[in-house]
Amino acid sequence: MKRIIFILATILGMGNMSGAVAQNDNDKMIPGVTVNHFEMSREGKYLTVEMGVDLTALDVDVNRAVVLTPRLVNGADSVDLPSIGIYGRRRYYYYVRNGISTISGESEKSFRASKKPEQLEYDNFVLYKDWMDGATLKFHRSDWGCCQTIVAQYVGELGRYHEAFFPELVFVQPKVEIMKSRSLSGTAFIDFPVNQTVIYPDYRRNTAELGKIQATIDSVRNDKDVTITSVWLKGYASPESPYKHNTQLAIGRTTALKKHIGLLYNFADNIIQTDYEPEDWAGLRRHVEQSKINHRTEILALIDSDMEPDAKEAKIKRTYPQEYRFMLQNFYPALRHTDYRIDYNIRMFSEVEEIRRIMAEQPQKLSLNEFYLVAGKYEPGTDEFTDVFQTAVRMFPNDETANLNAANAAIRRDDFAMARKYLAKAGDSPEAVYARGALAVREKDYDTARRYLGKAKEMGLEKAARTLEELDERLK
Repeated sequence: MKRIIFILATILGMGNMSGAVAQNDNDKMIPGVTVNHFEMSREGKYLTVEMGVDLTALDVDVNRAVVLTPRLVNGADSVDLPSIGIYGRRRYYYYVRNGISTISGESEKSFRASKKPEQLEYDNFVLYKDWMDGATLKFHRSDWGCCQTIVAQYVGELGRYHEAFFPELVFVQPKVEIMKSRSLSGTAFIDFPVNQTVIYPDYRRNTAELGKIQATIDSVRNDKDVTITSVWLKGYASPESPYKHNTQLAIGRTTALKKHIGLLYNFADNIIQTDYEPEDWAGLRRHVEQSKINHRTEILALIDSDMEPDAKEAKIKRTYPQEYRFMLQNFYPALRHTDYRIDYNIRMFSEVEEIRRIMAEQPQKLSLNEFYLVAGKYEPGTDEFTDVFQTAVRMFPNDETANLNAANAAIRRDDFAMARKYLAKAGDSPEAVYARGALAVREKDYDTARRYLGKAKEMGLEKAARTLEELDERLK
């Protein structure tokens, strides 16, 4: 029997609809078959195909079988989706006698012609491959006669699939820290008997206050990844008493604390560094400014004046005696304190598995570049990939590169609210400007996208020029 092939000329549904292609209802595809509410869309790792198939007008001869097959094609690449088989009575029994259940295979949905549905909802999927971007979904009808011979074929085109435009994101590798230097700091309120510079660990609240300093030192001293480089102490006294006397108290009390810590840890002399401030006027100013004390404005003006410390304190005491007594009782004790800072270095980590472990247990030990290295081992868009950059930005909340990379990770997952939050702190580098354009693309604000991408292009980012061209091509 002569083989006849019919190719339909009408191309249907060729438009790009952000990753899904929909087809107008009731478009005639091939003889006897009408396809309506057709749609292709990407769902994770799969490309799904949904359509309504109207078989009302399909007439199948008793000696024939009709196989309807959606086929995705792009150049030399193609894949068939499960077929629909309609079998005439004699052809059906022929296949039964010869042990053939269906023509196209086990996935075929088959019917005897006398029992075929008028309307069939088709819903299937295939594993997505890169070549499917831009592929055309064709609908094949094959008419089978005796001896398993194809006697006629018809081909129609349902539409073309385009991935939603997703501009390539630019993640920036942070600068490598030559030395990972970190510090921990705090304030301790060590009590001394009046006019004395000797530390008594059990005096008043000293056990707790000295314990704060020791706990801070111990938190890094016992860590094998850490080397303490300095312990910095700065002692302050309150403004009452002569300035010269307060100077001696501040020096003496700071020296006493240095000796106490040195005996506890046997640090080398050059590790413990000291400083002092005889009278903490800056601290007093903060307390007054935050209070509702009477004559607050006038007292602040005196604190800010160029008068000598003793004269300044005497004038406040003389002019505002009631307020001075309140400050002496409520503000001055907090001005007798020691600020401390523990400076230390953290060793570098280069093995990815070790970085993963550190990130889970003590992420504060990692540099931004170490976070970046481990992120490269995950698939972009995955939970693991996103978590790396979100953890990095928690450790470095004000770093522009950390915020930029976290924003890109959020854009990759279409988390637009978080992306905007991070971009607000990402600076104005070409890469940050580009990221704002990429976010606008994903939000389909194409005018804003062009403005940012154009600016990034002017700033010398070649990627912006290519993305602009691709955007314009997609929107034609």
